[in-house]
Amino acid sequence: MMSPVTISPGSQPTGPAASALEIMLERARAGLNRLTPQQARAAQLAGALLIDTRTLEQRIEIGDLPGAICIDRTVLEWRLDPGGRVTIPELTSPDALVIVVCRQGFSSSLAAASLQAIGLPRATDIIGGVEAWIAAGLPLSDAPADVRR
Repeated sequence: MMSPVTISPGSQPTGPAASALEIMLERARAGLNRLTPQQARAAQLAGALLIDTRTLEQRIEIGDLPGAICIDRTVLEWRLDPGGRVTIPELTSPDALVIVVCRQGFSSSLAAASLQAIGLPRATDIIGGVEAWIAAGLPLSDAPADVRR
């Protein structure tokens, strides 16, 4: 029996052998300037786009982030393609700081790397995701979510 590989939010894989997914995650994160929840909130207040890719079920269970634009992971690249035909109007420049957030900061790293690959070099994510946001005492929103399809 193989020993388990352990990854906690913001860490590197440990254990006898990293899986292909863990290696992919490590490579994705190597190109990101990942933000703490506090840094992400400050950047959002300064004009960065905060993109929440969590499922509706996760948002109902945990809550929504103030000012976040909710975009399903399945259409993320289409909605944030610089110069694309269905790009959200808030993305006004390929140089925009786009911060992706998921529940724990894993899938958001892969999503941010994908956004960098399509021409958003400053795309990044939040270390620890929404769970770290809440643990840091940052606000949740009572307003209806801004969902883009």
